[in-house]
Amino acid sequence: MNPQDIRTLTAEVLAGIAPEADLSGVDEHADLREALDLDSMDFLNLVVGLSRGSGISIPESDYPKLFNLAGLLAYLGSRAGPLDTGLPRQPG
Repeated sequence: MNPQDIRTLTAEVLAGIAPEADLSGVDEHADLREALDLDSMDFLNLVVGLSRGSGISIPESDYPKLFNLAGLLAYLGSRAGPLDTGLPRQPG
């Protein structure tokens, strides 16, 4: 997944949670919860949606890494290959 794929997935997940949320105007280092007025359940649903949409398991201990867009892009980008299909990776 490249940064644009991650932004697109994030926007799609957000559209199902908070349709009024506009990711395009959010600074990469702003807390997404504050910038988009997401409550704790909205944020949890965002993380679950990103996990499902990307096929990447996101443990609860890593949630703070996803509080802003820069962290979210770095986290998902470092865990997904460029052609990630969401299927389990086969040992090389």
